[in-house]
Amino acid sequence: MKLSALGRIALATGITVLATATLPGTPAAAAPVKRKMLPVLVEFSDASFQFPDKVKASTPDTYFGAKSDSAASYLSELSRGQYKLVPAVPEQFLGPIKLDLSAAGCPQGKINQLTREELTKRGLVAGKDYESLSIVFPAQKTNCPWAGLATVPGPTTWINLYGTASGIDVVGHELGHNLGFGHQGRVKCTGGNLGACKSGGASHTTIMAGGYRPAGFSAPEMIRAGWLNGGASLKVTKSGVYTLRSLHGKGSGVRALDIALGGDRLVIEYRHAAGNFDAKLEGVHAYRVPKGSYGASSLIDTTTADRTATNNAPPNADAITKLTDKASKLSVAVVSSGGGQAKVKVALNGDSLAAIDAAPSKSPSPSPTPSGTPTPTPSASASTGTEAETDGSEPVSELGSAELAAAGGRSTTLPLAGAGGAVLLAAGVGVLLLKRRRRRA
Repeated sequence: MKLSALGRIALATGITVLATATLPGTPAAAAPVKRKMLPVLVEFSDASFQFPDKVKASTPDTYFGAKSDSAASYLSELSRGQYKLVPAVPEQFLGPIKLDLSAAGCPQGKINQLTREELTKRGLVAGKDYESLSIVFPAQKTNCPWAGLATVPGPTTWINLYGTASGIDVVGHELGHNLGFGHQGRVKCTGGNLGACKSGGASHTTIMAGGYRPAGFSAPEMIRAGWLNGGASLKVTKSGVYTLRSLHGKGSGVRALDIALGGDRLVIEYRHAAGNFDAKLEGVHAYRVPKGSYGASSLIDTTTADRTATNNAPPNADAITKLTDKASKLSVAVVSSGGGQAKVKVALNGDSLAAIDAAPSKSPSPSPTPSGTPTPTPSASASTGTEAETDGSEPVSELGSAELAAAGGRSTTLPLAGAGGAVLLAAGVGVLLLKRRRRRA
């Protein structure tokens, strides 16, 4: 799976949202969050899994297996045990369920609607018996131009399955959307001048944008999920030198600096190999967070070269050394980086970097810093049983790769089709993200 170029699409508005449940992107509570996941295998009136026994055998491992590349293990390690994906049923999945529906035309809305109706017939209630639904179906006749689809944030993922098993690069990416993360872009700010930046593709420092499984999630995404709590994310309010621990490393300490940047936020992280993450990432990285929407952050690239850690560039290819923003009277400089920690100077209110003592500042005891706007709760449509909302993060839709585009792939905002052809484009300001991925060899 390789992410292609990013393109922006407009927000849909206008439908009142009723609070009915809590989405997984809500800031973490004191106790670990346990999310009941229900994978459901579905087939069509004209298409079935080629090897159903193998699909059934692989599904529990994909979602709940003990290995590090299962969805449950992946999210647990990233959240340091704060987020647990647990099976909603003893069998760990249901199906295959035969839907009275043709596979033609990639009818994702109808697939969702009919699957939920079948679950209701079996006595399973959304929000009570299961909280997240992952619908897995055979790809052969659907002509869906994506390997995975998800509500953002929300409880639903669609897996367009080629072969007998999906992988964490697809499933983990889609679950990241459920947590409220968009496709993370990058902005090129040559020389570190934050006043002169241009959009520059995907970040490659997260599974949400070409970083694949080993990149995990970035600091803004971790803040969005509520996983950098207990002082792990520090809102900087005075000039000084701050020490950062590696984002995915063990132990306690500050892992992200969260700094005001006009109406936006600037998030600084340090990446270093830790556990199953960041073997190909090293150094201090920075992200611009628009209007406090941590799920819509962009990596700040201070170079002129179009090189990333995923195209054979050095692990520190995207690491910063210095940032300046005259409008906000802000300067940032990396004092040292390596061996599992970094020291970063931050000068606020026009203070001089040179005048700041090189000794680390005594940080105040910070309170947990979830995203600025609480995650809204969803509206469960009577006709579709789906939610599609954002926290104000601007959604993006991926353009197809050259191969997909040549094959007639399309890039669009997807409707959630209900019974009788009714269309629910969004609830509040929500959308679906369409992802086009090239199959891995």
